[in-house]
Amino acid sequence: MSSKNISIAADAYARLRRARKHPGESFSQVIRRGKWDTDAPTAQAWLSNMDNVPLVEESVLEALEHDQQNDAAPKDKWTS
Repeated sequence: MSSKNISIAADAYARLRRARKHPGESFSQVIRRGKWDTDAPTAQAWLSNMDNVPLVEESVLEALEHDQQNDAAPKDKWTS
């Protein structure tokens, strides 16, 4: 079996080492056991997750609308 040399950060090495089931388990075996996200995120997945996002209360929207309508530029842009 062929092999490749890779460089990894020290913290990644420590995680691999801790993930071994026993001292004799190779890093290749640890990596093969790993669970990797293979699907790219999609708009459909994002939209599905939006169902869990709480709605903004009406009072908050009204306050934002009020502040936006009453916002004015300062008379002197160099002082506020």
